[in-house]
Amino acid sequence: MLLNTIQLLLLALCFSSCGNKSSFEDQKKSSETNISSTTNITNFTKDSVEKVAVLSPKSLIDTKNTTPEELVSFAKTLVGIPYLYGSVNPNKGFDCSGFITYVFNHFQIAVPRSSRDFANVGITIPVSECKPGDLILFTGTDSTKREIGHMGIITDHVNNVQFIHSTSGKAYSVTITPLNKYYLGRFVKIIRPFN
Repeated sequence: MLLNTIQLLLLALCFSSCGNKSSFEDQKKSSETNISSTTNITNFTKDSVEKVAVLSPKSLIDTKNTTPEELVSFAKTLVGIPYLYGSVNPNKGFDCSGFITYVFNHFQIAVPRSSRDFANVGITIPVSECKPGDLILFTGTDSTKREIGHMGIITDHVNNVQFIHSTSGKAYSVTITPLNKYYLGRFVKIIRPFN
């Protein structure tokens, strides 16, 4: 992994310096010197090296060959990871859309990074027809403002709709929650990212 990271950094440096007339070997030596002298490689985190794959709003999500069951199963392995605003890093925590982004990116599926950018993504599904893997969208904590501010992934729909999400509420972590009166008051819609 470390070798791949260094190779990617060197490749990026090479392509970003097209106007430089020095040879590739000179650039490689220079970048190796810069890396070793200014950065402690052991401090690289997944977030600092890999870019999060994001999808622009008003798009369809290409779920490739991933099944809803695979997505939900992986999401459930993250239960208990703490809430952290603005984060997609499982070692630190997730906000709601960071959690969604991390789960989908695990399968190399690009999605919007912000919950509000999901407003025009996917196909809207009635609650009565939702399935595991569908995304459920809510307002933020101020339900009088009807813009999307929270989201989760449907995990169950048989007896009562349940969803997995990273919440800043009572659980303050990734948790599975029933679609109760509180969340019904904030409910906006359910979208299906899978065909």
